Amino acid sequence: MSIENEEKHFQLPPLGMRIIKSAIGVFLCYVIDIFRNGHGIVFYSQLAVLWCMQEYKEDTISKAKQRILGTLIGAVYGLIILLVAPFLHMKNSVIEDVIWAAFISLFIVVILYSTVVVNKKQASYFSCVVFLSIVVNHLTDANPFLFVWNRVLDTLIGIGLGVLVNACSLPREHRNHILFVSGLDDTLLTEEDHLSAYSKVELNRMISTGAKFTVSTMRTPASLMEPLKDIHLNLPVIVMDGAALYDIKQKKYLYEYVISNDCATKVISFFESQKCSYFANVIIDDLLVIYYQEIEGEVYNELIQKLRTSPYRNYVKRPLPPGEQVVYFMLVDKRERQEELYHELLKQPFCERLKVLLYDSTDYPGYAYIKVYNHNATRKNMLQYLRRYVEADEIVTFGTIEGRYTHLIKPGDANQVVRLMKKEYEPVKHCFPQKLCK
Repeated sequence: MSIENEEKHFQLPPLGMRIIKSAIGVFLCYVIDIFRNGHGIVFYSQLAVLWCMQEYKEDTISKAKQRILGTLIGAVYGLIILLVAPFLHMKNSVIEDVIWAAFISLFIVVILYSTVVVNKKQASYFSCVVFLSIVVNHLTDANPFLFVWNRVLDTLIGIGLGVLVNACSLPREHRNHILFVSGLDDTLLTEEDHLSAYSKVELNRMISTGAKFTVSTMRTPASLMEPLKDIHLNLPVIVMDGAALYDIKQKKYLYEYVISNDCATKVISFFESQKCSYFANVIIDDLLVIYYQEIEGEVYNELIQKLRTSPYRNYVKRPLPPGEQVVYFMLVDKRERQEELYHELLKQPFCERLKVLLYDSTDYPGYAYIKVYNHNATRKNMLQYLRRYVEADEIVTFGTIEGRYTHLIKPGDANQVVRLMKKEYEPVKHCFPQKLCK
C-alpha cells in the first residue's frame, strides 16, 4: 500500500467525554485538596477518580463499590497491623526484618482470602494496595491512625467526584419518536468489519435512554452477529436486503418476503437448464436452512466450508424439498459467467415477480454473486413495516448511496453515523425561554 493510501485511511479517533470528564475529576481533586490544608494525599483521590470514570454510568457505580469495599478491607487490616506493631519490639536486625516481611506477606494471604469469602474478588487489588500503603510507608508516622482515616477519606472523595462528574451532562432532548436505521458495510463498520470503540459506547448509551436504532443490511443474521455482538440492540434488524426482519434478542424471524412455490420452481428449472449450482435459502422454525448441490467448484465449496460453521444457519446437501418457501437464491461463479446468466435470467417472463442482483465478490477476486428475491423484498418495504411495528413517527436513515438515504455516509469514516445520530437524537435543550435566547 502506498504512503498516500495509508494517510487517506488513517483518522484520529474522536475526543470522547470520558477523557474530558477524567481531566475535570483530577482538577476537582486538586481543588478539594487545597481546602484540606495538607491533611490528605491528592494522589489517592485522583487514582479513585480515574478508576471510577467508566464508559457507562452503571459501570461507574460498580467500580465505585469495588473501590470502597477494597479500601475498607485494606484499611481494617492495616489498622490491625498498627495495633500489633508496638508490641513486637522490632530492633531492625536482619532476622527481625525478614520475620516482619513474612508477617506482612502473610496478611496479604488473609486479605485476598477475605475478598474470596465475601465473594468480592474484584476488590482484592485495592485491598492490598491500601494495606501496603499503610504498613510499608506510614507505620512509623507520629499518628498512623490519622493517616488511615485520611487514606480512606482520600479514596471516598475521589470515588464521590468520579460518580458525580460521570453522571453530569448537558441537558438534552431525547427524540424517541424517531427510528434511526443505518447500513452496515462501509457505513457503520470499519474496514476491519467491526464497530469503533467510540461508536459502541455512544450507541449503547443512546439506546439505553430509549433511542430507536437498528441496522439494514444485505447480510444474513449469522454474518452480522459478530460485528454487532457488543451493541445492545433492542429492535429487530432488516436482513437479506429487505427479505426478512429478524429479532436478535428472541432469535426469531418476525416477517419475511418469500418467493412463491410456482416461481421458485421456474427459477430452479432455469438454473438447471443453464447447468448452474445454487443455494436455496429457506427459513424453517426460525433457522436459516441452505440447500445446495455437490459440485467440484473450488470457490463454491470453500464458501460452504467457511459459512457452515455458524450456528445460525444450516447447510443441507440435497435438492430443495417440495413445498418449502425460498427467501432467496444465491449463485457464485466467475464474473463473466455471472454476467451472461444475469442477462439471460432477466429475459425470463417469471422475472417480473423477482428482484435480481448482480455484484462482485470482495472475498474472491474475479468472482461475482447473483441473488434472487421476491420483487417486494426491498429494504424500503421492510423499513415501512418496521416503522409500524415500533410505532415510530419519523425515520432517519444512513447509507452510502446518494439520494436514497437521509444522510449520505462517506466510506472510511466509521464514526460518522453515530455523530450525525447524536445531533438529531439528543440536541442540547434550551436552558432559557426562546425570547431570552434571541
